[in-house]
Amino acid sequence: MAITDSDVKVLGMWPSPFVMRARISLNLKSVDYEFLQETFGSKSQLLLQSNPVHKKVPVLIHRDKPICESLVIVEYIDEVWASGPSILPSKPYDRATARFWAAYVSEKWYPSLKGIGAAQEEEAKKAAVEQVDEGLALLEEAYEKSSKGKDFFGGDEIGYLDIAFGCFLGWLRVIEKLNGVKLLDQTKTPGLVNWADKFCAHTAVKDVMPETDKLAEIAKILAAKLRGAAAPPK
Repeated sequence: MAITDSDVKVLGMWPSPFVMRARISLNLKSVDYEFLQETFGSKSQLLLQSNPVHKKVPVLIHRDKPICESLVIVEYIDEVWASGPSILPSKPYDRATARFWAAYVSEKWYPSLKGIGAAQEEEAKKAAVEQVDEGLALLEEAYEKSSKGKDFFGGDEIGYLDIAFGCFLGWLRVIEKLNGVKLLDQTKTPGLVNWADKFCAHTAVKDVMPETDKLAEIAKILAAKLRGAAAPPK
């Protein structure tokens, strides 16, 4: 049964993995919210007012108060709607471990994933793929330890690290499709392959996880803009 709270809004864009973190967390807690789509290439007045420091999505607006930064938003949702399933682990060590890997995924692994698509030459692409593969091997180990034989990093239910990492699965599939590479591989990372399938099929995720083909079109548009910006003036 959904928790009705007319004062909950999310400022974001559907292709953004960081926006997905907020949306999945609200869905997990069964909180109804209004999704306010920002337009590519422009920033609304509401966004500039709500996040004057970074001027980026996502922003959660709860009772007219803005909360910024995706993982801060996830923790806020977990604390405010405590009646739903817990997102952060209950034990301090497990919480610290989940936060460590969430930071690693955001700050180290995801930039490497983007590096595959941005690489202009084969050598650069190969190096980026190797970095992503190394990260996935580490995350496979982390999954084995955190899940304790269950479906998710969080155990029986989606948790903090599931959300922090799982939000990138749409873009991972796009990178695989557009670059002819296989990153999540049953022989190398069987745990993560099975986890990814279960994560994407979860009721809190399946309606907000973008379709690969639809996301690939956005990726092509972004790549064309980057190429245009990088082209030397004539």
